Amino acid sequence: MATTEALARHPTATGDRSSLILCWSSRALTATVWISAALFGLYILAFYAAALIDGNIEKWNEGLPRLYESHTPLATAGIGLHFAAGGIILALGCIQVVSAIRNRYPALHRWIGRVYVSAAFLTGLGGLTFIFTKGTIGGPVMDVGFGIYGALVSFTAVQAYRHARARRFEQHRAWALRLFALAIGSWLYRMDYGFWFLLAGGAGHTEEFRGPFDAVMAFFFYVPNLIVVEALLRAPRSNASPMFRYTASAAFTVATGFLLLGTYYFTKVYWGPAILARLA
Repeated sequence: MATTEALARHPTATGDRSSLILCWSSRALTATVWISAALFGLYILAFYAAALIDGNIEKWNEGLPRLYESHTPLATAGIGLHFAAGGIILALGCIQVVSAIRNRYPALHRWIGRVYVSAAFLTGLGGLTFIFTKGTIGGPVMDVGFGIYGALVSFTAVQAYRHARARRFEQHRAWALRLFALAIGSWLYRMDYGFWFLLAGGAGHTEEFRGPFDAVMAFFFYVPNLIVVEALLRAPRSNASPMFRYTASAAFTVATGFLLLGTYYFTKVYWGPAILARLA
């Protein structure tokens, strides 16, 4: 978040109103992602981790078919690790990128960071274990897309930790932001499917997740996230043109509206009830 924070401190440093608009649009997008991803992380823990604790692992198959099958214990362990660690990184990621916490409580930031990158690495490792031992329901395309995703999550976690240990804080923050963008991929995957079913009736989707839309989604749930992060990291540079800033601001605003609507719907229908049921 170093780039947006710098822009917030000097919103007119470039002598252009586009800088101020970009500052606030990126802030709005970031805050929306934080809140929504944290809610989804709590839902993952309340639904998947709770089912494991309760000894009702078959419940996993309500979300995605064939996640649990009794004859594939290693795959079950891998996907269980993926869900448990994934819920942790979604919940903690919001805390890690808040500059006020990072600056006021550096020791807390470091300790949470260690948990965060460890959980992220295990999330990727768990997903890869499931893919290599069992394979996804979507076949080779989903295997490749999800496999690349798992490898990227683990690699990015290592990079974020490595740069932090070396006290290269600018590089660390950039990799941490990339890691968070990847971490929210599972959340965005479900959001995209929800909207697609609402707007297109699920066209291009099959029960085996092998339709044309499913093939696109095997990569779409994380590649655009990384593109947005790179835009956030590069947009505030002094050599960025006003037109580039206005275009980025418009894209961020549209994305914010999309995510707010999706967060409201999913919290009301799915995430909220599952969380409240676990707390009751």
